[in-house]
Amino acid sequence: MSHSLHVSQTSKEEKYTELLPQIESLLSGETDLIANLANVAAALKQVFGFFWAGFYLVKEDELVLGPFQGTIACTRIKFGRGVCGTAWKEAKTIVVEDVNQFPGHIACDAASQSEIVVPIMKDGAVVAVLDVDSDELAQFDDTDARYLERIVKLLKF
Repeated sequence: MSHSLHVSQTSKEEKYTELLPQIESLLSGETDLIANLANVAAALKQVFGFFWAGFYLVKEDELVLGPFQGTIACTRIKFGRGVCGTAWKEAKTIVVEDVNQFPGHIACDAASQSEIVVPIMKDGAVVAVLDVDSDELAQFDDTDARYLERIVKLLKF
């Protein structure tokens, strides 16, 4: 089945408001996790033009690269390392205005300047993270956090 996204608004919040039900529709009826992760990453990149959007899946003691849209990425990230590993460790969304100022930042791509990482929970444990990067400083805020947290709750792990 073919899907296309339609987002006509210009403000960030309006885009998310229009995108959310479309992602919900895109995911409904599809049981394959990888397919759903791939489509969510593609939808975020398409609508917002993010530099990088994708997922890392918890596998034992590290995060392993999952579906994404963007440049080549780090394949494995240890617990507590970088923004993704810290979001996993703290089990909370982390917004970083300038990744170069984040202690222990892992520079998978030097063009990345700001980042938001949203943990995905199942049964009280982090099972994956959504990682979104921008090639501009301070591109993410509470609006992104609020809506991206809603989007990841639509995913069935």
